Amino acid sequence: MKKQTTKTLNKKHSISMLTCYDFQTAKLLNETALDTILVGDSLGNVILGFDSTIPVTVDHMILFGQAVRRGAPDKFLILDLPFGSYSTFEKGIESAIKVFQETGADALKLEGANEVELQIINRLVQIGVPVVGHIGLQPQSYKTQGGYFMQGKTEDDSLRLVKEAQSLENAGAFMVVLECVLPEVASAITNSLNIPTIGIGSGKDVRGQVLVINDLLKDSYSKPPSFCHPIADIYKEKKDSVEQYLQQFKETIQ
Repeated sequence: MKKQTTKTLNKKHSISMLTCYDFQTAKLLNETALDTILVGDSLGNVILGFDSTIPVTVDHMILFGQAVRRGAPDKFLILDLPFGSYSTFEKGIESAIKVFQETGADALKLEGANEVELQIINRLVQIGVPVVGHIGLQPQSYKTQGGYFMQGKTEDDSLRLVKEAQSLENAGAFMVVLECVLPEVASAITNSLNIPTIGIGSGKDVRGQVLVINDLLKDSYSKPPSFCHPIADIYKEKKDSVEQYLQQFKETIQ
């Protein structure tokens, strides 16, 4: 399957995206019809065992991004810029260039649509770095947002989200992730933009969906979010297989 580009993705009416954090999984995904891979800072929770994405660093993103790039050379690869790496304009540009150069990513993603983020996006696009925006629930800002909850519940909040999405497009973002945005608001945002929207827990009226692959396959001890309906139970299968081996091992040495 031919690798996607920002141009071909913009033309697609349904974009598939899954997270990935390791070489072996990336190798598998490279053999599928998946459109895009996201190396999200969610690796902090899923892989490193942190209780949030905040401890994730630029070096973490580079290490895992390189592994996924090696495994999936034929997939459009998006990497998150982690917490604190774009706290100022200068730091954001420096962090982005470092991650982009050292991982071979096809695009970078950052959260928020404040003045600094918009300036960073605009400059990165000018120098040749495709950027994905991210609004709604922002895990890097969950403490200031007051926790994890659906966004767009009031008229003011919904209008703010629409304006933020439009400002991201105007700044040069080629795609916007909408996380935990009320479906009707996500639909309004999608209809107001000329660039694709990617939903996560934001209903079906978007151009694409992204899920954490460990949630989709239930390859985790934790319960998937309510909007994800697992298609397997890999965690249980792994555990059962290990228990079966241990029983066989016990019988072998007796």
